[in-house]
Amino acid sequence: MYKIYIIEDDKGIADGITACLGNWGMEGRVVSDFMKVMEEVEAYGPHLIILDITLPYMGGYHWCKEIRKTSQVPIIFISSATDNMNIVMAINMGADDFIAKPFDQSVLIAKVTALLRRTYDFSQASNTLEAAGAVLNTNNNRLSFNGTEIDLARNEYKILLTLMQNKNKVVSREKLMEALWETDCYVDENTLTVNVGRLRKTLESIGLKDLIKTRFGVGYILED
Repeated sequence: MYKIYIIEDDKGIADGITACLGNWGMEGRVVSDFMKVMEEVEAYGPHLIILDITLPYMGGYHWCKEIRKTSQVPIIFISSATDNMNIVMAINMGADDFIAKPFDQSVLIAKVTALLRRTYDFSQASNTLEAAGAVLNTNNNRLSFNGTEIDLARNEYKILLTLMQNKNKVVSREKLMEALWETDCYVDENTLTVNVGRLRKTLESIGLKDLIKTRFGVGYILED
């Protein structure tokens, strides 16, 4: 059973999410102490976190940043602050998705189940992809280059995987967005741009500068 940790201070919303998750065979647990979020995350070991932006004491951005220091658990922000700045900031902090309040519970469940499926249902078959001397292990989301090996965040991995599978070909922004979110729901293109930017910084940290090139108005290309 998937365990979902809910960091939300509106009891009605939190209880509604918990009940909805239960109807779909998932376990929801609501934060009990807003000063001890990290302790509760570590003790509970959730498969996914639903996180509000406005919270008592410390905001959602703070807790997202803290969680990302030790875990790549999928995080979905829920908030009534739906301007582009907040959406981009949430993704920059390491969130995987953003849902605007008020939301339909069917939309929440669709996003939760899709994110769980993408995160935990990867094939266990060992496999690697190679381009420009970099080796991507599709079994554990790790990238190796010149003796250095790093872990990739889920979205970084999905983008790099898609580009490596199509190396030397331009991959459209639409195809990358489909690979990331696998949904017909509208996703702001700024979200993709932010994720590609994060991947580029990760690649540069191990010496892979300019591995991903932009084809303006079309998409991106990884040249071998």
